[in-house]
Amino acid sequence: MDTARTDTGKAGGAPGLAELERRAAERGPAYGEGAHIVCDNLVRIYKTDGVEVVALQGLDLLIDPGELVAVVGASGSGKSTLLNILSGLDVPTAGVARVAGSDLLTMASRERLEFRREKVGFIWQQTGRNLLPYLTAVQNVELPMRFAGRSRRARATRAAELLGMLGVGDCAGRRPGELSGGQQQRIAIAVAVANEPHVVLADEPTGELDTGTAAEVFGALRRVNEELGTTTVVVTHDARVAERVDRTVGIRDGRTSSEVRRRDEADGTRVSEEYAVLDRAGRVQLPRGFTEALDMRDRVRLALEDDHVGVWPDREEDR
Repeated sequence: MDTARTDTGKAGGAPGLAELERRAAERGPAYGEGAHIVCDNLVRIYKTDGVEVVALQGLDLLIDPGELVAVVGASGSGKSTLLNILSGLDVPTAGVARVAGSDLLTMASRERLEFRREKVGFIWQQTGRNLLPYLTAVQNVELPMRFAGRSRRARATRAAELLGMLGVGDCAGRRPGELSGGQQQRIAIAVAVANEPHVVLADEPTGELDTGTAAEVFGALRRVNEELGTTTVVVTHDARVAERVDRTVGIRDGRTSSEVRRRDEADGTRVSEEYAVLDRAGRVQLPRGFTEALDMRDRVRLALEDDHVGVWPDREEDR
């Protein structure tokens, strides 16, 4: 005799598909669902000179498709480690790191190579690392498309379009040694987006440039973001660059600590709001200026109010 079936599967057995879907719906959307970049409790530990270094200590970060985000922080905070992981150059130790649906923790070597070739574009700070010195500008832009198997006509058309869009079309026949630093970086951006990646990552792309040239290079990154819709993440120490994006993420001690969000009001004024980041474990990094001003150390006192949480220094006289 057949065993009766219900939405929970066979009698006494594992739950059926309908039951699993119902439970998933009750839990709500998965963390980072719909985001282009997802970091969940991301950890990276490495050894240098026999010393174990925890570069990322449970970092959480979500970036939506099409966003242009700046990442800032002091030297050693974990910015470059984060970018190396998101680009597939480094492997996380633990946690979740996904870019455009690719799991960077479990990715095999061949998958990692395809990921770096097709899904992400990378721009280094040092202009000499971005372009091959013996190739012309247009040949540099066409090179990643050759590796991807595109036809000669498709490569030529795409390269000409990108160089023209970024204002360096007249440099097509020149080699890097014949170009200024700003021209080299704009051509490097064209190389980074040649294969139409989902995400572009830039590590201090204006770090070696003067103010005027840096503005031109950042303008090229913004053009790629706006016209091609490419999700763009820029690590920078340059406050002028960080202030020109709608969202700046601060990293401190291997975790996301703060965000600044900017928006334009109807009257044309630019409004900025600073936030502390509340991670999934409920941790908040208070800005160092706040803690130093009130001499907060070791522990703080908390009070839950109707619409906010109060935080005070723990002082003997207050007990």
